[in-house]
Amino acid sequence: MADFNLLKPLKEDYGTLKNFVDGEWVAPQTERFLDVTDPTSGKVIAKVPLSTTADMDTAIDAANAAYWDWRSTPPIVRARYMFKIKALLDTHHEEIARITTQEHGKAIDEARGETLRAIENVEAAAGVASMMMGYNLEDGAARNIDETVVRQPLGVFGCIAPFNFPGMVPFWFWPYAIATGNTFIIKASEQTPLTLTRVFEILQDADLPEGVLQLVHGDKEAAGALLESPKVKGITFVGSTPVGKYIYERCGATGKRCIAQAGAKNFLTVMPDAEIDRSIGNMMASFFGCSGQRCLAGSNLMAVGDIYEELKEKFVGAAAKLKVGPGLDESVNIGPVISKASVEKIQRYIQMALDQGATMLLDGRDVKVPGYEDGYFVGPTVLDDCTPEMTHCQEEIFGPVASLIRVKDMEEAIKHTNASPFGNAASIYTQSGRSARTFWYKVQAGNIGVNLGIAAAMAYFPFAGQKDSFFGTMHGQGSDAVQFFTDSKVVITRW
Repeated sequence: MADFNLLKPLKEDYGTLKNFVDGEWVAPQTERFLDVTDPTSGKVIAKVPLSTTADMDTAIDAANAAYWDWRSTPPIVRARYMFKIKALLDTHHEEIARITTQEHGKAIDEARGETLRAIENVEAAAGVASMMMGYNLEDGAARNIDETVVRQPLGVFGCIAPFNFPGMVPFWFWPYAIATGNTFIIKASEQTPLTLTRVFEILQDADLPEGVLQLVHGDKEAAGALLESPKVKGITFVGSTPVGKYIYERCGATGKRCIAQAGAKNFLTVMPDAEIDRSIGNMMASFFGCSGQRCLAGSNLMAVGDIYEELKEKFVGAAAKLKVGPGLDESVNIGPVISKASVEKIQRYIQMALDQGATMLLDGRDVKVPGYEDGYFVGPTVLDDCTPEMTHCQEEIFGPVASLIRVKDMEEAIKHTNASPFGNAASIYTQSGRSARTFWYKVQAGNIGVNLGIAAAMAYFPFAGQKDSFFGTMHGQGSDAVQFFTDSKVVITRW
């Protein structure tokens, strides 16, 4: 535990990764591999195999074979596995967080928070015996004819996981899936596969039956095998909107259930009565936390009326004080972005904004971190004189870039928010209950923040989304997830 207080990562080289299939670590039958790099240094720290369709089919067959025995296991027994898993993850919480920081780059406190949110979903899923209950009515159809609804699992489900929250997003789904009696396969992000690999090593001590929970590394070939297999009943996904739309369409074509949480462009509205001094900290976390690489990140900051000058001064002043550097440094606020390609993309969007008439208030393009010259760093960037029609105000950048927009009143702010094709999250800063209620009542977004910039639902609430930010019916987490992973069966009896 002593090393956890040092800048040194847990390992310099994790070797070539394997899949976890049918209770064993196995090398996939592939000739394709990718380097996994530490974004802080640019150094290769592992090789991830890109599994073939045959490799994924093997995992699907194992999950299908394990399904009936697991489905027949009483819910209370499945819940006890959740308690055991939670205890194991609690014990290894710091280790998991440090691996997440190493492969993703986010600040260590952010990684710790991510890991805690993951564990909370296991804790919530432990209540499956209550959440999975059905209902009944005596004489529901006629005298002596009773009707009962039971909720039953469906079979094999899969997750196509994103790079930005490798230790949390899969937990929106798999604890509820297996707690309700399904079997589950995670296709890890090929950019950040180490966190889940370590999680699965830890979960071996939970002694889940073979085939119930499996991990497959790969890219779109492995993901495609999950999508196309007739043995897979549903897919969960978090990522970009174009990919989310494709997955949703393929699930429809193959008769699968689908949760596809997609892209975002989140608007934060600051009213003239907002208490900026009390809120500036969570504004910084919203726009620049995780280097802007999250679907709940603030992107467009709308200043209503006379608040503009004060907001601009305090927002830029606070952003300029944020420390950029290696995520394992406890004093760092902003770590690197995921890759060199991401740095280049963010820089293109910033230049595009300037070309379209935006002005620079704080430029993070040339940030230098001594000792980490090969890292993928972008500092906090604040653009002024922006309008909602500008390209960078409409498209997802996925970086630490804030666009300041002036509006005359809340109705204009709501109009701009609703005009966006995305509907993941929106926030308002105000002391007026009336303004807050009008805002959340009218805004077309799934997650609403009032005086907070990161509208992240706890595990027992759904992670919502609307418009091009979500494709499906049920959402991840909580009772929505339980409904997604089960089906209602109506039993009508006469005795």
